[in-house]
Amino acid sequence: MRHRTCDVLRAVACAGALLCLFGATADADEPVTLFAAASTTEAVTAAAAAFAAEGGGPVRTVFAGSSTLAQQILRGAPADLFLSANTAWMDHLAARGAIEAGSRVDLVGNRLVLVAPADSSLDIALGPGSGLAAALGERRLAMADPAHVPAGLYAKDALQRLGLWRKIEPKAAFAGNVRAALALVERGEVAAGIVYATDVRIVPRLRAVAEFPQESHGTIAYPLAIVAGRDRPPVAALHRFLTGPRGRAIFRAHGFVPLDTQG
Repeated sequence: MRHRTCDVLRAVACAGALLCLFGATADADEPVTLFAAASTTEAVTAAAAAFAAEGGGPVRTVFAGSSTLAQQILRGAPADLFLSANTAWMDHLAARGAIEAGSRVDLVGNRLVLVAPADSSLDIALGPGSGLAAALGERRLAMADPAHVPAGLYAKDALQRLGLWRKIEPKAAFAGNVRAALALVERGEVAAGIVYATDVRIVPRLRAVAEFPQESHGTIAYPLAIVAGRDRPPVAALHRFLTGPRGRAIFRAHGFVPLDTQG
């Protein structure tokens, strides 16, 4: 509960900060503002730099949990584009008329993995009835909060389908986003964590212990869309870049997968 409470407070602080940072409106000549899920930080940063270097203009990036970003868009934060870590939060915006419907594209996919410190002896195959809870012993398992964070929703889904959730839930340390869960593992505060495969790549001190079977959770898709009323030429240009061969190649270089490889 301590981790959940701290992360909720951080999310509230972050939510307020986003509105304060951008104010209520954006001038037409300002950089394109891209709100993106925390798990895309490195890929989006590289893509934004490439877009700018190729004459596309400056990009302002904001990273947080998809739920936090979606809620801020609904409250008027001047995002031009939104890249979510699951379809549900994009559906949430679409149902409220908050995105340009014709701009929505499922950009890339990801994998879900169990991660532990590189020197950990944890070794387990993930399948129905596997002894993950026993392998953790008295220690805890980090994961994003399944109440609202995509990575947590996927993790809970997988654990439930594998018949592991009842024993794992009391050991779970919930975090405000997937990168916060990753940090708990990196700091040694927990025995292991459930994160995306792309997250493990950025921390050499960690290793992927096992990959969750694709059939154990819903398809991990990252939809991209232009925010309603923000479809000006620079925004459309960045959208075309991200969804085109160059943008997708950058995401693949950072470990994301084409959606046709998902289960």
